[in-house]
Amino acid sequence: MKFFLISDNVDTKMGMRFAGIDGVVVHTEEEVTRELTKAMEREDVAVILMTETLVSLCPDLIYDLKLNRKKPLIVEIPDRHGNGRTKDSITKYVQDAIGVKL
Repeated sequence: MKFFLISDNVDTKMGMRFAGIDGVVVHTEEEVTRELTKAMEREDVAVILMTETLVSLCPDLIYDLKLNRKKPLIVEIPDRHGNGRTKDSITKYVQDAIGVKL
């Protein structure tokens, strides 16, 4: 089983490539949706790595896939500008998932 990267940055792609992880660079919501759909259909991909910037372009799609699909696993990674998450990002994710304010 393989990792696959969907990034908005060529530097991130190059760094992952050095680790043996293949991927694509995209910048628009349509490109993210297209590449994510293709990666989700691949039988050999177990983990999809996505930069936080791209996840923020289509959060509803990403969270729907995370909640309703068993594989592949989608993991958000910080880009070269650091971690853009707020302190309560986990709380918000749980609230969105179960529909109850914590």
